[in-house]
Amino acid sequence: MPRLPSRPLSWSDVTPKPLWLNRRKLIAGGAALLATPALSQITAAKSPLSTDATPNTLEEITGYNNFYEFGTGKEDPAAHAAGLTIDPWSVVVDGLVDNPGTYDLADLVKGQPLEERIYRFRCVEAWSMVVPWIGFQLSGLLDRLGVQPGAKFVAFETLVRPEEMPGQSSPFIEWPYREGLRLDEAMHPLTILATGLYGEDMPRQNGAPIRLVVPWKYGFKSIKSIVRISLVDSMPPTTWNMLQPSEYGFYANVNPTVDHPRWSQASERRVGAGLFGGRQDTLMFNGYDEVASLYAGQDLAADY
Repeated sequence: MPRLPSRPLSWSDVTPKPLWLNRRKLIAGGAALLATPALSQITAAKSPLSTDATPNTLEEITGYNNFYEFGTGKEDPAAHAAGLTIDPWSVVVDGLVDNPGTYDLADLVKGQPLEERIYRFRCVEAWSMVVPWIGFQLSGLLDRLGVQPGAKFVAFETLVRPEEMPGQSSPFIEWPYREGLRLDEAMHPLTILATGLYGEDMPRQNGAPIRLVVPWKYGFKSIKSIVRISLVDSMPPTTWNMLQPSEYGFYANVNPTVDHPRWSQASERRVGAGLFGGRQDTLMFNGYDEVASLYAGQDLAADY
């Protein structure tokens, strides 16, 4: 397989720090963890870009998901993802890049400095979590790949393997699941590729072995189990926009002033808050105001 060009960074450049919370102190067993066998410990540097909000428990994060490749129920990913083969894993890189090819995952992420990014996560269905991801900035990988001047967008695709992903037997979605970002969004420091959470490898039901995380956008933008990254010159098709363009736009920025036809976006339910936890106000860009300049001059009601 092709090798990416070397760079000065290596694993030794990352200051090893055990994550502040051990998974075994959170939960001893449970159905949600059936899909997370043989996870290995990961060390990662703390990040100043993390929120100071308390993360949800591992049980909540792994047991309540949208991952339609395994079914449409929130519990389906945990129930059905254990059989997903994630080793070996390769990612196709193509389009307007200097170093296209099919890369082994280990080679693709080699040298990328891992960080713990504790991010707010907001679903378009008006529920939210706080998740302690482990990952690295997408910009670092794109720099190594060599983005060509004509590239304006980054497109992503999820694995198609219906024998291991039972939800793909449904024609409801035209597989593979597709997502995309404008290049400046992809290069923003907040945008990461995540390979773990809570100090361990990414659970299968959460998008193992590698997924996108874009914290100021609704959760469906953060595509899981990525097998293709393409640099393109025009806005790529994205799954939910293809399915229901009147409900889902390309940008999908968290915006409390623009409601979804079926959900108010003014407030959200925090998963794990309990029966009397109430709702909390949704923040513009999910509280990540530093991205506002990316959309200067855009009508975010039209570019939803």
